[in-house]
Amino acid sequence: MTRAMTDQKTTEEQLVPPIFSAEVMLFTFSKMAAGMYLEHYLDSIENLPFELQRNFNLMRDLDQRTEDLKGQIDSLAKEYTSNARTLSSEQKLTILRQIQQSYSKSKEFGDDKVQLAMQTYEMVDKHIRRLDTDLARFEADLKEKQIESTDYDSTSSKGKRSESRGLKEKKVAKTRSKVKSSDEDCSPKTAQKKVKLLQPGEFTAPAATFGNVHPSDVLDMPVDPNEPTYCLCHQVSYGEMIGCDNTDCSIEWFHFACVGLMTKPRGKWYCPRCSQDRKRNVVICAWRFTNNTVMWDFFVPVCVGDLVKTGGINQYVVQDVVSPKHIPQHLNRFKAALRSQGPGCILEHFDTCYSVLKHCHTVDLNVKEDTLELLVQVVSGLSVSLPVLLLNSSLSAPERKEQLNAVKMSVFLLCKLTETLESDSYRQSIVTAPSKGSKKGKAAGDGLLQWDSERETVLQALTQLLQLDIRSLWSLSLVEEEFISCVTCCCYKLLENPTINHVKSKSTRDAIIHLLGVQVKKYNHLLGASVKVIQLLQHFEQLSSVCAQAVAVWSTEYGIKAIVGEVMREIGQKSSEELVREGSGVKAFSSFLSELATQVPDTMIPNISVLLTHLEGESPSLRVAVCEVLGEVLVRVLSGDGLDESGRADRDRFLDTLQEHIHDIHSHVRTRVLQVYTRIVNSKALPLNRYSELMGLTVGRLMDKSINVVKSAIQLLAAFIAHNPYSCKLSSADLKTPLEKETTKLRELREKLQENAPVAVIKASELWAAMEPELLLTVRAELKPTSDGERERLEEVEVEAGEEGEDDRATALQIAQFLRVNKYRNAVRLCVRASSLYPDSEMFSSLTSLTPENVMDTLALLFKGPDQDTSEIQEDLPLTPQKEGGGKEGVEDGELKKQEMLVQYLRDTESFALQVEKAIAVINAMLYLKTTSVVQEAVQFCVTVCEFSVANSLTGVRKMLPLVWSTDATIKDAVVQAYRRLYLNPQGDTIRAKAQTLVDSLSELMVDASLGTIQCLEEIVQEFFGGGSSLQSTVVQVLWERFTGKRETSSLHRRAAVLLLGMAARAEREVVLSNLDTLCSVALGEKVTEDFLLARDSVIAICNITDHVKQAKGAPFRLPQDHQLFTCLTQAIAEGVVMDDPHWQSFMEQAVRLLYFLAESPDQLCSTLLQRCSRLLLDQITEGGEMLTNKDVNQTQTGSQDPEVLGEHVPAVSCLSLAQLLSLCGCVAFWQVSHLERSVSSELRRRRGETEEQAEKAKGPSSKAKQTANDSSVEEELGLMGASAEDTEAELIRRICETELMAEENLLCSFLPLLVKVCSSPGHYSHPHLTTAACLALSQFMMISPTVCEEHIRLLFTVLERSPLPVVRANSIIALGDLTVRFPNILEPWTQNLYTRLSDDIPSVRQTAVTVLTQLVLKDVLKVKGHVSEVAVLLIDPQTHIANLALNFFNELATKDNAIYNLLPDIISRLSDPERGMNEEEFHTIMKQLFSYITKERQTESLVEKLCQRFRTAKTERQWCDLAVSLSLLSMCERGLKRLQECWECYSDKLTETGVYQPLLSITAKLRRGAKPQLKAQVEEFEKRLTAVHTRGLENVESPEMDQNPPVGTGPSQNIQTQTPLPNKARGTRTKRGQAKPSVSSQLDDSFVTPKPTRKSSRKAVVTFSSDEEEEEDAVMAESETPKVTTPISRTSRRARLRH
Repeated sequence: MTRAMTDQKTTEEQLVPPIFSAEVMLFTFSKMAAGMYLEHYLDSIENLPFELQRNFNLMRDLDQRTEDLKGQIDSLAKEYTSNARTLSSEQKLTILRQIQQSYSKSKEFGDDKVQLAMQTYEMVDKHIRRLDTDLARFEADLKEKQIESTDYDSTSSKGKRSESRGLKEKKVAKTRSKVKSSDEDCSPKTAQKKVKLLQPGEFTAPAATFGNVHPSDVLDMPVDPNEPTYCLCHQVSYGEMIGCDNTDCSIEWFHFACVGLMTKPRGKWYCPRCSQDRKRNVVICAWRFTNNTVMWDFFVPVCVGDLVKTGGINQYVVQDVVSPKHIPQHLNRFKAALRSQGPGCILEHFDTCYSVLKHCHTVDLNVKEDTLELLVQVVSGLSVSLPVLLLNSSLSAPERKEQLNAVKMSVFLLCKLTETLESDSYRQSIVTAPSKGSKKGKAAGDGLLQWDSERETVLQALTQLLQLDIRSLWSLSLVEEEFISCVTCCCYKLLENPTINHVKSKSTRDAIIHLLGVQVKKYNHLLGASVKVIQLLQHFEQLSSVCAQAVAVWSTEYGIKAIVGEVMREIGQKSSEELVREGSGVKAFSSFLSELATQVPDTMIPNISVLLTHLEGESPSLRVAVCEVLGEVLVRVLSGDGLDESGRADRDRFLDTLQEHIHDIHSHVRTRVLQVYTRIVNSKALPLNRYSELMGLTVGRLMDKSINVVKSAIQLLAAFIAHNPYSCKLSSADLKTPLEKETTKLRELREKLQENAPVAVIKASELWAAMEPELLLTVRAELKPTSDGERERLEEVEVEAGEEGEDDRATALQIAQFLRVNKYRNAVRLCVRASSLYPDSEMFSSLTSLTPENVMDTLALLFKGPDQDTSEIQEDLPLTPQKEGGGKEGVEDGELKKQEMLVQYLRDTESFALQVEKAIAVINAMLYLKTTSVVQEAVQFCVTVCEFSVANSLTGVRKMLPLVWSTDATIKDAVVQAYRRLYLNPQGDTIRAKAQTLVDSLSELMVDASLGTIQCLEEIVQEFFGGGSSLQSTVVQVLWERFTGKRETSSLHRRAAVLLLGMAARAEREVVLSNLDTLCSVALGEKVTEDFLLARDSVIAICNITDHVKQAKGAPFRLPQDHQLFTCLTQAIAEGVVMDDPHWQSFMEQAVRLLYFLAESPDQLCSTLLQRCSRLLLDQITEGGEMLTNKDVNQTQTGSQDPEVLGEHVPAVSCLSLAQLLSLCGCVAFWQVSHLERSVSSELRRRRGETEEQAEKAKGPSSKAKQTANDSSVEEELGLMGASAEDTEAELIRRICETELMAEENLLCSFLPLLVKVCSSPGHYSHPHLTTAACLALSQFMMISPTVCEEHIRLLFTVLERSPLPVVRANSIIALGDLTVRFPNILEPWTQNLYTRLSDDIPSVRQTAVTVLTQLVLKDVLKVKGHVSEVAVLLIDPQTHIANLALNFFNELATKDNAIYNLLPDIISRLSDPERGMNEEEFHTIMKQLFSYITKERQTESLVEKLCQRFRTAKTERQWCDLAVSLSLLSMCERGLKRLQECWECYSDKLTETGVYQPLLSITAKLRRGAKPQLKAQVEEFEKRLTAVHTRGLENVESPEMDQNPPVGTGPSQNIQTQTPLPNKARGTRTKRGQAKPSVSSQLDDSFVTPKPTRKSSRKAVVTFSSDEEEEEDAVMAESETPKVTTPISRTSRRARLRH
């Protein structure tokens, strides 16, 4: 209460009046305090308008629903009352039940409205009560600050009292207050001692504390008569004063001197009068219990610190804040009190626990542990004791208040301490995170409270307490909002822990959710919870699943379904602009909705419309979430056949919404929608009528740019096939016939029913009853009195509309006709007119008086006739079910319906099958994409369709088989796993059954399999047999049984069995080797000529036991020369030579291969074989005496030669036999060379290695010198000095090939002249098989040595160019490719001739050529030259597979440094050559693809210069345009533009041509996009320059090449060059594909085309394929046509060409 006075005077104190300082300070504080309270209050009511608006909207919504129900009730009631007599008892009961249900719903809506109204009232009342409390606190704080400011004034002005006494006397009374001041220098405990309970009278009692003034000094001061007096002396306030702690004290304030005080006393102080009253036990103390009655209330504060401030009336305020060192003692007292008094002791020991909160950062952890344990015991104790008290109806108000204060105090302390410990735990986890696993970190974690386990205990205690009906403790059962917020804020604080969604925190998470559920259900926390959920999602993304779980639990377990709608409406009202902002929580909202839909989809349906607006928003995450919500609803709620009409409507609407977003702009949305559909299909929730449309959309998504969309589409298609309701085993082609049949049957049935349909008869009386009301109105309108003029006008209109009949009968018929066609007015007018025209007629006699009744009777008589049933009107009505038609029509109608359903089913099945076939074709093409994940999905799809036996499913399974060679281990493993799943994991009861199933499935796959497929299968089957499966032995046994014929099986399955045995032999040689005799006897025995295919496959199986498959370290595995196998093979080959069997060729090739792989001396066996086959042919000539003519090829082929037609009779042999003999010779030659270079060479290396190894073992280190000398002597003897051993062996093999194989004494040499003769004489030997075999054998002979190759290379190229047989040309290309690899120097001059086959007319030849050249170029065997332009032409080949091969060629070539960049100028020159005649569109297509590979700026700059320079040499407009287009296709950069400007003179004179100007102008348009200002200025300047030259021509352009005077010495040829050759556009006029006939212009104008080497003009030999010549000239190239050296590509300038 004491404020020190200072005697020091400063200049500022002299200038500023003290009274002014006090006012300023008071005003400043009042503004600050008011702002603080206002800010807090505004924060608290910030959400109030929104909450009120929402409640009112809900009530309005309930009103609307109630009104709708009232309308339904009214309609049902009217229906019941109007039809009560006709309704059955069941129908009446149904209507009454509906009315009752509607009333029940209306009552529910009314109850909800009442609850909302009460909730709204409580909400507003809560804020009003808080406003009252804040106003009281504000007034108290304001008056307290008034006292402090007055103390400051009095202290400051004491030193200047003599100078400004008069001023102070006038103002002092206005600055006094009734509230006593606090001493800022005293201890906390002392300061709090003077905080007391305020009564209403305290706000009017002023108090002032001036200096230490004696009472006698007061007489010297002038006193304001209006100023109140205090103390026992009844004087005004002055000096230091003390207040009595008795709240009922009549004086209250006393001067220190009057009550004998010198200093401020400690503890409570009472005045003398009150002390006497206390002695008489009249004590009023706000902090003690009197007669077990609590006279104060505990209000849960907003902030913890509010409890130490001055409270309101009867409000509890903390008295003693215990220091940290004394807290343990007080806790022990609290613990003892808890044991003795129970949980009610919290009322007396609240300050102790509060002190722990106040000093939470300084007290020990053990103290907090003990406090938490005590508070948990208090709350648990209250949970046990309260149920009995709550049931006690005689509980007094003070007792209820005591229990309420205990509940609020204990819950408040426990929640706040929980929040504190949670913060400490989180802070400690962050601090110890870097030292995870270390001893220090472990120690820190152990020192911290085991909070994870204790947290759950706290939550359970609170839940147990709040589950009780403690609302009765409050007045009117209105629980204050602060109490609820205290608990909920603690829960939300715990939810903000980052680890709350971990698995280990599940129990804590569930406890929090259940505690909040109690708050929502019992304490009106619905709106608060929904708002808080939104806030948590917005700020804590990881809480999406937790919030979803919480909302689901509250909805299901606590029955509060409204919270789902509240949260959904909150999210639905978020605007797109708000959701786009960062930190808006859109991802959390999306995850929340998706999670919530998986848990309570049925509850979300009523409010799902508020989410649909987000489907049009900008957030893809929310669009995905909404689509997933729709998917969950469709799967779990709106599925099945039991849906009512509204359910089906909702289902169709949701499906339409999902279907729209299959084409969403965002790929992620498209992906997730397809995944949602996949779940719908897997759950069989998709209606049958939507299969076809959705299937088509999904197939379309297979072409999506997004990889994820493609993968999801494949998964959806697999789900369609796995769960389709149709039969997938039938293809669309198989379904076509039954569909047409059933459709025809349906048409016939309809026609039959149409013919038998009865005619519906409608009586005239029925028609009259229908028209009578409207006709009566017309009659009354017509009979109204009208004016004379109007009546005359109407009569004229009547006459114009139709004259009356000739007599009364005709008029009556006309009236009846008007009535039938609904012309009522004309009928009435004619009837009225007839009454005056035919008054005597019986039909109109009743019209004596024109009344509506008379007219109606007359019209009825005319329409119906005298007898109502005699006049009938027949109408052909649509066929309808006739109830009276009898049983026959009903049966026929049922058949019609069944037939319609059958036809519709077949149509749907056909549509589905077509979509499946389309999808299979597209997905099969994806098997070879570069994206691994897509390939994996495609593989899985192929497996799925195969498992469900879909038609054409084996296509994809076989197509993916080559992927076992993929370098990507993931793809390879996927394929292996797929085949293992399909074929190597059989189902069966026994091992035998499983083996049988496995063999059957593999055999089906082997049927008609290509060689490549078989090789791929070898890898998979080998893995099976090498994996140690228990089925191996049984599978092998089943395969042998099939092969040997022990079980009846087809020849195809026998071949498959022997191939599978061969694959098993790759893993285990003994599988075949131990049964080699069986193979020989079954497949290669006496019946070998009956099935060469079985023999071939058996030979392939035997090849798998050779060292060629499995390399051995020791001596090679070979069989003896006299083995039965070789005898069988040679016998079969020899017998087949003279047979006409198309499969002998393939068998022979495999047999010869096996001889060289397995025989010890294969050359001897083959030599004997060739001799034997030759003798057989000679014997055939001798015995048969057949004649071969060279005139008629057809007669030769059919064997019907006429001796008289032949010019001479010569002994002849069958062309087919000769062809087979030549094929055998070629095959032997090829494998002989291979045997020498592989087997013999490897054997020499092996023996040399063994010799060296033995020598090293036999001789020690001391004999190394001697060994070296011996080796040198051996090398000298062999003449191999100076060469390595490997080179020596290679030279030996080469010498054998050159000298021995083609020596005269060698049998192979004898066949070479025959081969050359057949190949060079196509007129004599024109049989296609003979020509094919001879050419192939010749190429194989040329592989032997370079000498043979060089001698016959010209002949082979001649065959390549001039043979009319595509197979011969294709074989020649392949052979020349092999020769190029073997003898590159010999083939290099002939490179150009290889490229010419790229323009062959036959697609198969072009395909072979591009394949061979691709391999040669990419393996660097051939140098890439300008001839590659022929490959570029194939980019536009009409055959798609050839164009893809060409594209693959350039894709691979682009990876080789600057290959395409170097070739582009030559390619442009060749393709734009007028001789080629390529049109502009094709040229642009090719160039667009080629220029896409130019990506470097330096390459672009260089190409700009090169192409600009070519303008000088180009002489035709077409060439100029092509160059300009090429420039426009470049990715132009700033440097390229600069180079283009520098080369201005090269093309400026060509700009007058639009074809040159427009492409160059497009370059400027591309450069202008996104260009910098400086570059943009250059582009605009260049564009203006282009436009100026284009519009003005060549006025201002000087070009030396535009000189009109020809140079001296130019002749006619020069004049020809100035003419522009026209390109030959007709493709049919070309001699070769893509190449036009040469013209004079093209021969003379070589400036733009790379010059070709000139050749001497020599007449080439003309080949005719007839036998008319007696001596035919060899059809080979002349010597002068044979290129000798490589012709370099040279270019000359225009000036040099003109000079020459």
